[in-house]
Amino acid sequence: MVIDILLELKLKPLKIKRTVVNYSYVVFTERGVVTMASFSDSEFEEIYEKELNAINEQLEKEIIFAMIGDVNAGKSSTINRLMGDDLASVGAQPGETTGIEKYNYKDKIIFADTPGLDDVNKENSQETLHFYKEADIVLFFLNAAGTVFSEGEKKALEKIEAVNKNIIMVLNKIDAAEDISNLVKYIQDHTKHKYKVTPISSKTGENIDMLASHILDILKSKKKDVLFAKYLKEKAAISNKWINAAATSAAAVGAAPLPGADIIPLTGIQVGLLVKLATLYEKPITKDRAKELTIATLTGNIGRGVFRQVTKLIPGAGTIAGASIAGSMTLGLGHSIKYAYENNIDLDTTGLKSIYAAFMRDKQKIVK
Repeated sequence: MVIDILLELKLKPLKIKRTVVNYSYVVFTERGVVTMASFSDSEFEEIYEKELNAINEQLEKEIIFAMIGDVNAGKSSTINRLMGDDLASVGAQPGETTGIEKYNYKDKIIFADTPGLDDVNKENSQETLHFYKEADIVLFFLNAAGTVFSEGEKKALEKIEAVNKNIIMVLNKIDAAEDISNLVKYIQDHTKHKYKVTPISSKTGENIDMLASHILDILKSKKKDVLFAKYLKEKAAISNKWINAAATSAAAVGAAPLPGADIIPLTGIQVGLLVKLATLYEKPITKDRAKELTIATLTGNIGRGVFRQVTKLIPGAGTIAGASIAGSMTLGLGHSIKYAYENNIDLDTTGLKSIYAAFMRDKQKIVK
């Protein structure tokens, strides 16, 4: 198998007709020049508009979480910790939550705290069942410091999963319990490994990023992940997740058997990543700026140099992007953009070139 190696990338205008500009780059292999690939202004504009519209459609949607668990299982403190805001009151007493309490965050995300398992008011059962059915995700809370997954909780889960299988088992208060791994295994065994079990501490914040990641995995299938991520306080882990995913996709595209056939899908992956990161950090990016940064990456001015630093600092990065230069350039672009947003560096090619020096001065921020 011939492995295409982008030993040199040169970008130049091929022709100008009206307002259409075609760009090309030279692709080399171990045996020499193979082909010249190109994309036009109109193709780039189509890619940009497609990615931007997809994000804007997400931002118009609404996310509903249905939360269930014994009173004092830490539901309120968990969503406060997750969103980084005082969204819900903490410290409910048994019998206090007799109906559904809704917490509306930014008019886009609704957390519906359903009655505790010991406090169910039968008059509210139909409304409660409706929320389980309509919710994007059900957060099923278990108390690691109490009786984990009791018979009552098992029966409640059976009723819920009959109408909604987008369930995350949230094992809270692990800071006050021991042998967490066995507790997790017990829950997995008794749910037949159908759902993610997430051990967390809403008190210390341990594994809250894991919970956010599991939520995003489900919301991605509903095309609501960017909407949720935008409002999370902690963004570094999410951006790393998106960057690694884009780099993996780019590496797969770069392994295409036809040299040069990867230019359009690769551009789509990189533009999509740019738009998602801009939304995550609330730093709007224009079409012209996105084009400038994408072109700079394809020419190798940014991606490969930064990639060498990223692979030293991020576990697994070399494995993800090592399959192709396309993957490494996308990884480098993503972490350059992330670093720029987190450090208020101007997002142009000049600013991005300075990131190499910034990495050397402040290596820890890239793995934060």
